Amino acid sequence: MSHRTCAGRGVLSVPTSSLPPSLISSGGFMEADALVSPDRLWSAREVLLRPSPVPAAAGVYGWHFEQAPHTDLEAGRLLYVGIAPRFMATRASTQNLRKRVRYHYRGNAAGSTLRLTLGCLLGLELRRVGSGKRMTFCKAGEATLTQWMADNARVCWIEQDEPWDLESKLISQLDIPLNLDQNRQNTFHSRLKELRAQARQQARDLPISA
Repeated sequence: MSHRTCAGRGVLSVPTSSLPPSLISSGGFMEADALVSPDRLWSAREVLLRPSPVPAAAGVYGWHFEQAPHTDLEAGRLLYVGIAPRFMATRASTQNLRKRVRYHYRGNAAGSTLRLTLGCLLGLELRRVGSGKRMTFCKAGEATLTQWMADNARVCWIEQDEPWDLESKLISQLDIPLNLDQNRQNTFHSRLKELRAQARQQARDLPISA
């Protein structure tokens, strides 16, 4: 069961989507269109309000950017999708759309794959922190990334009871370049994987940040 929650006036001018026939025939048309060409995109300021407009429910979220984080990417279109909660076979997850979307906007790279990817694309220095097992862009870098996302990152979402199935379908049939998992077929995959690997290796070569 899904519920579209992107209604309202748009922040960006998003082009009308052209969805693959296979996605339409598999029943994912409305959900995909709500993420590719949303009626409404939300900014960090709006998402972080209390009460937040993001529902505390399971679902899929999509990220669009007013400025692309890399010269090979386009601004003003869907570049990344994520879900909350993840599928967990042994225990129930406490994650939901509100927690995850808010964390992406104000958390750090150790807990957000999206922030890790964006920071690497923007050339921020990844460092080992704490015990050395976690990697972030440190306080200054994370603050820079948070401001960049506030200026450029816009999000939409749909509620979905079991979002992992739709996520796999979207990644396999749409061009969503900032997703690495399940997305080896994307033309940007190897470049993104290389950039993230280089950032991690450089972090390992540097001393742990205080």
